[in-house]
Amino acid sequence: MTQRIRIGLISDTHNLLRPAALEWLRGSDAILHAGDICDPAVLVTLGAIAPITAVLGNNDVGRFPAGLDETVTVELGGVRIHMIHDISQLTVDPVEGGIDVVVYGHSHRPLVEDRRGVLYVNPGSAGPRRFKLPISVGELILEDGAVRATLFEIEG
Repeated sequence: MTQRIRIGLISDTHNLLRPAALEWLRGSDAILHAGDICDPAVLVTLGAIAPITAVLGNNDVGRFPAGLDETVTVELGGVRIHMIHDISQLTVDPVEGGIDVVVYGHSHRPLVEDRRGVLYVNPGSAGPRRFKLPISVGELILEDGAVRATLFEIEG
């Protein structure tokens, strides 16, 4: 029997959890928040949907108790996922580190890209609209030893 795992991706909520984002995340087996949360209550709400892993963003410094880091690597369904808010601060080589996926935020620009066999995913911003960028969330689907990413644009 094939195991299928759905991981919801969200970033840059800036204390705004849109109903459409919450609806998209329902049915996730886990949720990853790539920073700029701004209020710990956001994590409580997301944690009621599925187990949550989050990293601190530049707007989260000083707002969260100990235990939330700027980077974290998790393994879900045999896939190693490294999380960081600002990709320009990435200090590890994902290929050398055996990382399969890098999830990040900060730019508010949704993106899925393969770099040297590592999947890089920015789910974009699910919070307040910035400039003319879309409001979006994403997902990782882990199935049959493969991982694929999908982005979903939310109507503003």
